[in-house]
Amino acid sequence: MEILKTIDLSKTYRKTKALDKVNLTIHQGDIYGFIGKNGAGKTTLIRVIAGIAEPTKGSFVLFDESTPMGIVRARKKMAAVVESPALHLNLSAYENLKLQCILLGIQEDHQTVIQNVLKKVDLARLLVERKKKAKNFSLGMRQRLGIAMALISNPKFLVLDEPNNGLDPEGIRDLRQLLLKLNQEEGLTMLISSHMLTELSKLATRYGFIDHGKLLREITAEQLQKESRQATVLTLAVSTLNVEGLFKQGLNDFELNGTQLKIYGQQPIQPYLNALLKQNIELVQMNKESDDLEAFFMKMIGGK
Repeated sequence: MEILKTIDLSKTYRKTKALDKVNLTIHQGDIYGFIGKNGAGKTTLIRVIAGIAEPTKGSFVLFDESTPMGIVRARKKMAAVVESPALHLNLSAYENLKLQCILLGIQEDHQTVIQNVLKKVDLARLLVERKKKAKNFSLGMRQRLGIAMALISNPKFLVLDEPNNGLDPEGIRDLRQLLLKLNQEEGLTMLISSHMLTELSKLATRYGFIDHGKLLREITAEQLQKESRQATVLTLAVSTLNVEGLFKQGLNDFELNGTQLKIYGQQPIQPYLNALLKQNIELVQMNKESDDLEAFFMKMIGGK
């Protein structure tokens, strides 16, 4: 099932194209990593689908709804934390969540709803520490409380805009574990925008790359792994390796650059070692290297 599908979605601010005919698809169960530099259009797209901004052109389908009234209904199944959690810092976690229940018109017993959602985000201890105000929370606790606020309505689709901003390594790890748990145990579909690509690579099942408002490509985590160039790097004592001899042995997926011989993919390296031995070339060092998500993205946008 498609949770979100955009069709030539565009947004222009004066002469700037923040979104330029974006065609993006998010499937049920995805953790969709939305990747782009600052100003690439990530937050603009989130603001449009959340109803904070109107598209200039194009359209989108949310939970199979495409009409204006249908999208209003569909938005009841989604929740978003855009830029920073909307917390009342002078209120406790319990008070923030109770106010959210009232604003959303939740009919169930508020106490039970709040208990359940705090347990989901690993903040159950705040049921005891009811007087502790949000302004005294760590950034990691505030971020999780913001997610708890979003989960109050029991959404099927959670949108997070740069959720790791300002968090220390422990907070980033805790948030990652929480999001994985919500996806795997609760079946929650997510759109996560971020420029922290190494961290996003530990979460996402699919990716969308955006630059200057244009969606460059969508790719699954499996496709990304296949396309990321993995190599065994042999550092030689000299740069006089007879490359023709390697071709004669049927070896071709390699690159010689000075004293470095890069052997790509998962092919066996023994034939290469045999060729070095035959030519009396000493092997100085051998190591593995591969493109990470950041390198893959920079290649896509023509960066270095």
